[in-house]
Amino acid sequence: MSFKTQSLVGSKPEQYTQLLVQAQALLHGEHERIANAANLSALVYHALPDLNWVGFYFFDGNELVVGPFQGLPACVRIPLSKGVCGAAASTRTTQRVEDVNAFPGHIACDSASRSELVVPLYRGDALLGVFDLDSPLPARFDADDQRGLEAIANAFLEALA
Repeated sequence: MSFKTQSLVGSKPEQYTQLLVQAQALLHGEHERIANAANLSALVYHALPDLNWVGFYFFDGNELVVGPFQGLPACVRIPLSKGVCGAAASTRTTQRVEDVNAFPGHIACDSASRSELVVPLYRGDALLGVFDLDSPLPARFDADDQRGLEAIANAFLEALA
């Protein structure tokens, strides 16, 4: 089956609504976590401007382990006590960081990254992992991005059911 992405138009919230529709179509009928993470990473990476990394880290019971992504090679393992990904996973809250160099304990997998948004992935009380986006631009992510990317992360979780 072929999937064709469509250009996003309109305001940022309208673009995220369009991207969510594309993500839901891509995930429809598929429940396999790795396949869905791979396709969502590619969709988001190619749909949104000014990103240098989009991907997933999955919790292995001890730490976060890199999953499917788009971008340069990544850190393989992240302790829950380190970095923006660890903070999102351990606090159960999305982390939107305008300047990663000012974030205590930031892990510089790609020195070009300047800002980051990480959405924790939970099903009930169980940590599944995080959805991570990096940008070479400072303050790349705003509240509209956060809401839109949280909705896409939620679509990923719903597809696993």
